[in-house]
Amino acid sequence: MGEQHAVKFPQEVLDEYAALGIDLPSLFSAGALGIRMDIRILEASAERVVATMPVEGNTQPYGLLHGGASAVLAETLGSVGAMMHGGIKKVAVGVDLNCTHHRGIRSGLVTGVATPVHRGRSTATYDIVISDEQDRRVCTARLTCLLRDTDS
Repeated sequence: MGEQHAVKFPQEVLDEYAALGIDLPSLFSAGALGIRMDIRILEASAERVVATMPVEGNTQPYGLLHGGASAVLAETLGSVGAMMHGGIKKVAVGVDLNCTHHRGIRSGLVTGVATPVHRGRSTATYDIVISDEQDRRVCTARLTCLLRDTDS
């Protein structure tokens, strides 16, 4: 858990951050909560964000994947997409998260895929589909982020 792995970023994004002296891959993670939940971001761009999360360690007392864990995965993916859309001069802040849980799952790995619904100047909205290893939908979520100007 929490080990380093390579995130696939678009080259133009890597170049933009590198021009500012920022090594994006070395700084990028799912945050402290995402690390604790073992969320692994595999691909990140404004057009598509993909990550996995194990069911084990993220269950509720009945042994099923916790709905809150699905919500954390969804918010992580949507926020990353919004951050990639906003670029280096914006900070993405989640303002609305909606999750519908379709099926329970007790083991394995879930995969979340976030795709944009709206990418504007001040908000970005992403649909997130979380599926099990048999590609059955576990959760559908939608996240809207406010894009705030950074202080720099």
